[in-house]
Amino acid sequence: MSKSTLNIVEKENGVCINNPDFFLTFSDFLVSDGIDIVENIDIIKGDYDFESLAETAEDFNENEESYIAQNADSIDYFENIYDDVEIFTFVSNDVEIEDFTDMLKVANSKKGFFDAEINIGNVIYINKILSPKILMKIYKAAIVAKTSYFDSLRLPFHISNILNNHDFLAIVANVPPDSFEQENIFEDSVDIINNEYDDDFDLDEFITSIKEKVEIACEDAFKKIELDFGILDYLVSEGILIGDLIDAGMALLAGVEETDELREKLEKQILKSLTDINVIALLMAAIRTEDDLSKGRIREIDVSDDPAYLYTDEVLGLAISNQIAGTKATFNFKRYDEAKPGIISGLGPMVDDIFAGLIAGCMSKIFEE
Repeated sequence: MSKSTLNIVEKENGVCINNPDFFLTFSDFLVSDGIDIVENIDIIKGDYDFESLAETAEDFNENEESYIAQNADSIDYFENIYDDVEIFTFVSNDVEIEDFTDMLKVANSKKGFFDAEINIGNVIYINKILSPKILMKIYKAAIVAKTSYFDSLRLPFHISNILNNHDFLAIVANVPPDSFEQENIFEDSVDIINNEYDDDFDLDEFITSIKEKVEIACEDAFKKIELDFGILDYLVSEGILIGDLIDAGMALLAGVEETDELREKLEKQILKSLTDINVIALLMAAIRTEDDLSKGRIREIDVSDDPAYLYTDEVLGLAISNQIAGTKATFNFKRYDEAKPGIISGLGPMVDDIFAGLIAGCMSKIFEE
């Protein structure tokens, strides 16, 4: 294994990973031929098309040396360094975690969730002389690792929808020595097919190792931008706002006039209940189950027609109403479950009952005080 000669050049508008001995790269960069031999790997901040990014990269490098280039909303990055692998992870993020109450937080974005983005791009440098064929296999493995990792998080839908829509990936290795005469690099082509490469190693084991390192980089990215998600975020992902739940609660008032004071009491009780770990656990059990069943992940269960013999949703609804306000609330649950007022009527077969139970419990609680 040769000694790494990487130079990192940081400027206000970009980051350059430079190797005076040149890289062999396989990437999805905007300015790239897919497989390239280059001296510079440029990450440039801004929104560019191909031509303007190429011009900016040339100015950034202050010369006409070879390069590949990718634009990004942010050039903030961190490095994970191993014996023969170095992963540069570039993170751009439009989402912040804000206080909703003293006890609850929610993910929000000044751009709104239609325009907001979270992108995690990677440059993976392997300090080996590898063939293009091996680089392509590693590229595919890294893509699979990133996708599998974020799928496993089961993020709220509105977050997963804005994640990695404009990410990037480059797999980078060393160029065989004496591949070309340095002074003729721009005039002479390089035979990358018939060069000698260090491909004689346990590729399966190495790819497994790369996947693990990519997952660690993705995990570290979320930690560094301090993104985590709570029950309010999963309510938003279901299209449910606190105001919707209040409206549903008020819909079945009997013998009591709806007032601003009553609505305020219900809002406070809903928010209080959403800090109860048992309520959260029951809500998430229904949301996760709904997701699995609606996507057909469980072979034995078909919920396309809301089968009458599936009553686990009612069990969860009863449990959550009882958790909030005891046995009395379980009778109230029957009213809300049958009527499914407001937002509840538009929810799925598992989730509608759990939110009927939440409202029934909260309504019972405010009237017993």
